[in-house]
Amino acid sequence: MVYKRRRMNYQQIYPTEPLRKYVRYFWILEDDSLDFSQKTFKIMSDGLPGLIFQESKKAFHDKDNQELPQLFLYGQTTRYTEHRAIKNFRNIGVYFEPTALKSIFGVDANELTNQHISIDELVNTNITDQLSDTTSSNQRIELLSSFLIHLAEQRSTENEKVNFATAQLQKGVSLPKIQSELNLSERSLERHFKQHIGISPNLYARINRFQLALENIRQTQFDKLTDIAYQCNYYDQSHFIREFKEFSGTSPKRFLRQANEQVANFPEWKI
Repeated sequence: MVYKRRRMNYQQIYPTEPLRKYVRYFWILEDDSLDFSQKTFKIMSDGLPGLIFQESKKAFHDKDNQELPQLFLYGQTTRYTEHRAIKNFRNIGVYFEPTALKSIFGVDANELTNQHISIDELVNTNITDQLSDTTSSNQRIELLSSFLIHLAEQRSTENEKVNFATAQLQKGVSLPKIQSELNLSERSLERHFKQHIGISPNLYARINRFQLALENIRQTQFDKLTDIAYQCNYYDQSHFIREFKEFSGTSPKRFLRQANEQVANFPEWKI
């Protein structure tokens, strides 16, 4: 019997101080297997936009089998999607804070909801070439950090009300209470969210509730799924499973059996 040598490595790097209000963390994922086999990754809704650089051009395809750009920005995802790796890869990713598309890139976030765009189409820059010209992951993260800091310094689009609302929603505070504290109508808050987050406050709250349930599943802090459903304020187990499938593409039980999640919300799907 011949065994395949498979090796997938993952690192997580936290940003320097000037970037911490925009970037949650950088990540590096690589597969340098001698005998590579195609991999399918399910991308789950997490309430965060991001950026990905591919060292190997054309290594990843999207759900429609289209090649992904070498350096691309993506917005909020309102349901799960899939990427496929068709050859060895080393990717560097950026997990942004929820409002980063507006505060760093100056674009209305709803323009990138369920979309991705090549950085070269959005910003006049040679950052893709710079990243390609070095093989050091640390140097690449330094280049990305400088690039993002430079962009952020050119913008003045921080929205403290949205920042406050997202922080409160992540803690489980209700929308009516947040609207009252901010003295905003439901319609006004929704307008701010679509511009700075890319989705409605209600959908953002649902995704955060899913993420809370997902974290409990990752840590196996439950005896039965009904426990998670009620802990996370779902109506019942069927409501929980239905929303879990919407945002992850699978049931909680299948996620436990078949997801190899080295990067959060970006698990390789074991067939």
